[in-house]
Amino acid sequence: MSHRTPAPAPHNAKPAKAAAPEAVKPSNFLRQIIEQDLAKATYATRHWGGSPGDAAHHAAGQPDPAKIRTRFPPEPNGYLHIGHAKSICLNFGLARDYGGVCHLRFDDTNPEKEDVEYVNSIIDAVKWLGFDWTANGNAHLYQASDYFDFMYRAAEYLIEAGHAYVDEQTVEQIRINRGDFGKPGVDSPFRARTPAENLARFREMRDHQHEDGSMVLRAKIDMASPNINLRDPAIYRIRRATHHNTGDKWCIYPMYTFAHPIEDALENITHSICTLEFEDQRPFYDWLMERLTEGGLLSAPPPHQYEFARLNLTYVVTSKRKLAQLVYDHKVSGWDDPRMPTIVGLRRRGYTPEALQLFAERIGVTKSDSWIDYSTLEGCLREMLDSTATRAMAVLDPVKLVLTNWDEVMGAGTLDDCSAPIHPHHPELGKRAFKIGKEVWIDRTDFEETPPKGFFRLFPGNKVRLKYGHVIECSGCTKDADGKITEVLASLIPDTKSGTPGSDAVKVKGVITWVAVADGLPVEVRMYDRLFIEAQPDAGGKDFIEGLNPNSLKVVTAFVEPSLVAAKADEKFQFERHGYFVADRVDHSGTKPVFNLAVGLKDSWGK
Repeated sequence: MSHRTPAPAPHNAKPAKAAAPEAVKPSNFLRQIIEQDLAKATYATRHWGGSPGDAAHHAAGQPDPAKIRTRFPPEPNGYLHIGHAKSICLNFGLARDYGGVCHLRFDDTNPEKEDVEYVNSIIDAVKWLGFDWTANGNAHLYQASDYFDFMYRAAEYLIEAGHAYVDEQTVEQIRINRGDFGKPGVDSPFRARTPAENLARFREMRDHQHEDGSMVLRAKIDMASPNINLRDPAIYRIRRATHHNTGDKWCIYPMYTFAHPIEDALENITHSICTLEFEDQRPFYDWLMERLTEGGLLSAPPPHQYEFARLNLTYVVTSKRKLAQLVYDHKVSGWDDPRMPTIVGLRRRGYTPEALQLFAERIGVTKSDSWIDYSTLEGCLREMLDSTATRAMAVLDPVKLVLTNWDEVMGAGTLDDCSAPIHPHHPELGKRAFKIGKEVWIDRTDFEETPPKGFFRLFPGNKVRLKYGHVIECSGCTKDADGKITEVLASLIPDTKSGTPGSDAVKVKGVITWVAVADGLPVEVRMYDRLFIEAQPDAGGKDFIEGLNPNSLKVVTAFVEPSLVAAKADEKFQFERHGYFVADRVDHSGTKPVFNLAVGLKDSWGK
C-alpha cells in the first residue's frame, strides 16, 4: 500500500537536478592557453584521419572537426579516485566548452599490473560522472597497447637516426652512472655503438633472445644535462609478461615517458594536461616530438604538455598503492567502501555526479600545490542534495515514547493520520503519509531527566511538538534494573495537531522527529565518518595506517517512516534533523533496507 497521498507528480518523482551553479565558467591558466591557441589558429591546419595514426594517415584525412583535443589517460591498474574525478571533469569539460573532443585512453603499457576489471571500472566511472567520448559519430575510446607497433617503429627510427642505443649495463650501473643534481652522468660504454649494431641488438630484444632486465633501449640525449630526465632515459625494456590486450605478442614494452607523447600525437591531441610531477618530463616530451615530426613519422604541429597541481584533499590518501593496502589488509570492506575516496566508494556513499563536478569547478585549476579541506567536498554534496533529496523522518537511537492518555483522548487502538511534504520546496511532488499512535519511537538524545541549560526538548514538565503531529507534555520515564531509560512518558495535549485550526494555541520551543511504532520500518543504518583522524595521514613519511579513525563506521538499527518502504538502491533522502542518507547500492533490498550516511546537515567535524 502506498504511503504517499495522490499528487500531480508520480509516486517516485524526484525534484529536478540542481542547475549548474555558474553559467559562466571561471577562467584559469589552461582556459587562457586554449583561448590563445584558438585565437592564433595554432592547430587550425590539422587533419584527422578518422582514427589515431601517423602523419601520412592524418594527412589523407579531412580537416579536424575538433577545435581542440584533450584526453583522460588512466592506467588500468586500480580504481579511480577523487583526484581522477577532478582530471576527468577538467579534460572532458574543456573539450566540451571549446568545441573539442576528449579521448578516453587506457595507458596500458605495464602488463604486470593491469587488468580488464580496472578497464571496465574506469569506463563505468567516466560515464557515471556524466561524460562521453563519442563525438561526430565516432567513439574516441583508445588503448595505448594498440599503438605498440608504431612505438616499435618509432624506436627503430630513433636508432637509425642515431638518437637511441641499446645499453647492457646493469640497473645499478645505470643508476650510478646517471649522476645526480650535483654531478653529471657518465656515458655508457655501449653509447658509441653504431646504429646498425644497436638495431641488431634491439631486434634481438624483440625476438626473445635476451633475459628480462639484461638490457634496455635508451634515448641518446645528454648525460650532462641539468635535467636528470634528459640523461639518456630508458624508452624500452624487456619484460616477459602476458598483456591483457596483446597477449604474448611482445616481450619488450615501451616506458611510460616514451609511450605517452606518442599516444598523444597519434590521437591528434592538442593540449596534453597532466599533474605537476610530470613537469620535469616535459623537455623529453618535447625532444621526442621534435625527433619524430622532423622524421615525418608524426603530424605537425605536435601536442604540447601542460601541468596543473594535483588534488591534495585532507583526511584522504590517494596513492593507489596505499588504497590497495587498505583493501587487501581488510581495513575497509573493498574498493567501493563508502569511506574510500575512490569514485565507486564516493558513489556508494551517496555522492552524485553533479556534486563532484561542482567540487572540481569550485576548487579550480592552479600550478601551485595546496590542500583542500574535506569539508569543501562535503559542502558540494550537501548543496546538491538539499534541492534534490526527498525528506523522511528517522530515529537513529530509538527509545519508546508512550503517550499515556492516548486511549482516553483518541480512543483505544486508534491510529491518527499525519502527512508531510515530500520536499518542502517542491509542493508539486505531493505529500508523504504516516500514522501516529499511542507509542512512537524518538531519539534517545531528545530526552533528559535533568536538562542542561538551553535544552528545549523532552524533560519532565516540558512541552514539545512531535513534528507534523501533536504537542505533548513530558511526565517522566521508566528505567530498567541497570538504570537505563526504557520508556519516556508524556501526555497528548488535545486539539494541537499540525495543520488543524487552533493547533498553534499552545506555544513550544522544541520540535522533535519521531516514527510511530505501528508503521515504522526497521532498517540498518551505517553511520560513516572520515576514514582518518589526521588531516594529512601520510605526510612526511608517516605510517598512514596509524592515522585510521577507529570510529569511522558505526552500524545501528533505526526506525524510519513507512514512505521509505519503496526506497530503491542509490536513492537519496534527507533524514530530517540528521543528515543526508542513501539506500546502499550493494546491500539494500526490500527485505533488508540499508541506508548509508552521506553527509550531515552541517559541517560538525572536530566541533
